[in-house]
Amino acid sequence: MMRRWLPSPPLSLALFVVWLLLNQSLDLASLLLAAILALAVPVLTQSLRPAKVRMRRPGVALRLAGVVARDLVDSAITVARLLLTRRNDRMNPQFVRVPLDVRDPNALAVLAMIVCLTPGTAWGEISFDRSSLLIHVFDTDDTAAFIAMVKARYERPLMEIFES
Repeated sequence: MMRRWLPSPPLSLALFVVWLLLNQSLDLASLLLAAILALAVPVLTQSLRPAKVRMRRPGVALRLAGVVARDLVDSAITVARLLLTRRNDRMNPQFVRVPLDVRDPNALAVLAMIVCLTPGTAWGEISFDRSSLLIHVFDTDDTAAFIAMVKARYERPLMEIFES
């Protein structure tokens, strides 16, 4: 019964606190609306969330977080350098189709966040059967190397974390 009305306690708590912070008020109306939102939103959005997360390798997750953090910084520096030093006609933007082995919806969601947060890349589309991902790359001459990098640095660890 409790799970039915409070399917995600951390989400409910976060919504409650964020609502109060946004309103900068602790009056009764703000508290009441925060409580209503904290209870209603998780219940109404429960079907939109992917399957329950079962993280099997937390050590791999920590290593992946470090890899992603470093890649974000390196990519930001590279994109800034290219924008400041290269002419547009010398850039080589491309759409790259990356074949996927990962199938877990949570792993795909994390991969989407990694790709979208990394400067110089953007998630284009995922195929209906989830067998390939289209990524826009700001500048690349070697699509095979880019595909190998995505698979080795992100997909394989995500498969270890969520599927093994």
